Amino acid sequence: MGIVKTDIISISELISKQNLRIPEYQRPYKWTQSHVNQLLNDIKRFSGSNTYRIGTIVIHQDDKVWNIVDGQQRCLTFTLIARALILHRLKNVKNEKLKEQLAKIKEVYFKPSFSNRTSQHNLKSNYFEIDRYIQKVSEDWIEYFLNKCEVTLLVIDDESEAFQFFDSQNARGKDLEPHDLLKAFHLRELNRSNERIEKAEINQIVETWQDIQTEELARHFSDFLFRVRGWSRSQSSKYFSKNDTHLFKGITLNKDENYPYIKPYNLLGEYLINKDQNNSDFPFQLDQLIINGRLFFEMVIYYLRMRDEILEQLENEKGIKNILDTLNKYDGKDRTGDKYSRMLFDCAILYYVDKFGKSEIDVATEKIFIWAYTPRLNYQNLTLASIDNYVIHERNIFFRIKDAIHPSHIINWSLPRIKGGYKNEKTKDIRILFENMNYYESSRN
Repeated sequence: MGIVKTDIISISELISKQNLRIPEYQRPYKWTQSHVNQLLNDIKRFSGSNTYRIGTIVIHQDDKVWNIVDGQQRCLTFTLIARALILHRLKNVKNEKLKEQLAKIKEVYFKPSFSNRTSQHNLKSNYFEIDRYIQKVSEDWIEYFLNKCEVTLLVIDDESEAFQFFDSQNARGKDLEPHDLLKAFHLRELNRSNERIEKAEINQIVETWQDIQTEELARHFSDFLFRVRGWSRSQSSKYFSKNDTHLFKGITLNKDENYPYIKPYNLLGEYLINKDQNNSDFPFQLDQLIINGRLFFEMVIYYLRMRDEILEQLENEKGIKNILDTLNKYDGKDRTGDKYSRMLFDCAILYYVDKFGKSEIDVATEKIFIWAYTPRLNYQNLTLASIDNYVIHERNIFFRIKDAIHPSHIINWSLPRIKGGYKNEKTKDIRILFENMNYYESSRN
């Protein structure tokens, strides 16, 4: 049916709805004291007007349950304000009508619980900030907050349509990361799939995801997963944004979509059902078709762990140690351009190992090293744009690895020698390695 109703309701009406729920796919409560103070100050600033509209709340109506799809941060903050008013102002309110209203809200107001540590910390911290603030507000402020502050309520009974609103609303926001949108999408798809998965397993997936630091998860996507998938398709991959989340959306294993190309993937159903019994990891590939739902989360976490493990193991491989020691120690390694070269090297090494394991790894590492650091020795100023251009328009090793069916297609790849290049003492050790490998046409300096 789509949109059930659109309404404008007061904060008092919103937080008194006992069927409100925070669904599992929602991100943690991340508002800080600065967000809370901004909201409180805005309410004070607009209190002279008839009403103050505080955004839109998007609801997915699932039978009698109202899942908050968009507006969770505001809803929870409204609840914290109401809680502080009830606990510390109710007994002192002189306006009998307002006192009666607060007493009614006390019996029914929204009281969600959270196991996530980030949510718990921010809720506690913000509550104390709110509690200090409301000690000094007038009863007129309380009445204005409850009855004159409003939200636009959008209730939708079609889950897909609700998420379209979720994506479009938050695509304009600053605080929602692309991986937050992907989490919401894949938890929804998990519920649509043929997998028999218990709610406890869904909660475990959410907790495992949320235990990863936001900054670490953001880097994992932007510096590794996004660039490997994008560059392997010969697509510019400088910055991972909300517009790129389609790279991590694929097929959902269900009966509604059974195109011929999907049929081989539906065979995964047996694996998914017996996953806990066979106790084996799914054979992921970095450039594979994304399987929506549980396997997306498992893939992201698998590669998060795999990155450090592989690079650590390679440090002990014969023929590779000298390259890695140099990359870890040379004078210019911490400059911005040098970090881009190291990112290229790490991404290509991991992509190669992901496909061919350690077969011919010593020769492949040398080839990847020469490829990744050629721009560093050729250019004085190495930017992300020049790196992206090098991969897409000059020599795309990711596209080559994707198409390769044997390691020889990589290790036999002919790369040009550097003629002169840009000489700098900070990259002298890199240049010496190039000379030793006969990829630099000049005498050693």
